[in-house]
Amino acid sequence: MTAAKQKIECVNRFIDLANEMKNEGKSLELISSGFMTACSLYSTYVVTGNDGALMDSGVEKMAALFKEELANVQQAKIEQARREGRDVPAATS
Repeated sequence: MTAAKQKIECVNRFIDLANEMKNEGKSLELISSGFMTACSLYSTYVVTGNDGALMDSGVEKMAALFKEELANVQQAKIEQARREGRDVPAATS
């Protein structure tokens, strides 16, 4: 399996888990916040191990990576909507 397919599979598992939590009655905001915290913890672990912590420069690098990933997702959603002839409602919060 290619790395891209493995990534999609991993993402889909996270989305499935988020949907399970939503179906249990948890708010979307709580789920999103929980995933962001989990992402922060796991990303720190990947870089520094269990006992380490990121310095300011590491936090900035991780924030830049998240920003880039977020922008890629938004661009993909816009392109898909255009292919389907739909407008994309924009949210600022």
